Amino acid sequence: MTRLVTTKKKALPPNELVARVDHHIRAMAAQTVVTSQIVAGHFRLHTTDLRVLDLIYMREQASAGELATATGLTSGSVTALVDRLEKAGYVQRHHDTTDRRKVWVRSRPDAIEPIAAVFAPSQARMFELWSTFSASELKVIADFLARTTMLAAECADDLRRDAEPVEATRAPPRNRRRASTPTLPAQRSSGGENIPKSRKPKEDTR
Repeated sequence: MTRLVTTKKKALPPNELVARVDHHIRAMAAQTVVTSQIVAGHFRLHTTDLRVLDLIYMREQASAGELATATGLTSGSVTALVDRLEKAGYVQRHHDTTDRRKVWVRSRPDAIEPIAAVFAPSQARMFELWSTFSASELKVIADFLARTTMLAAECADDLRRDAEPVEATRAPPRNRRRASTPTLPAQRSSGGENIPKSRKPKEDTR
């Protein structure tokens, strides 16, 4: 009777596993940007506008200050962004019930439905994939994503505070050769003096 020998797969060292996680997170982030660009283009929105609209939808409501913190945009840019979304009919501004000076931005469910419908098939496929993991695995994944997202936000704040804008480097100017004036052959005067062809001997007016 032949006994099957199974070889145990060698476990990767922790540093390699961390590097793999970093690679996959970056790849997922890049793919998210691509997907956002496709959907935003379909609805003729700026990509940033679509991401902010998603933030408002997930939070149910958000203030301009919260959106500025979450996105790193200036208060003026956030105001212009919300103006665009409000003009397009995606969001509404509401005054706080206790503090009239505070304004909340809320998404309009009827306007969000067409965007949600575009994402629905992809979301269904994702849910099907995630459902293949056990409850304990999903708990670890959810904790990993939550803590990673929180840390990413903190790192973004550090970058905004500490990073200095890099000036655009300008290409060095090309050395343009000045066209050299061709040297004309000299001719000799009757006195033996070299006279360039471009010059005529002065006439003696005496």
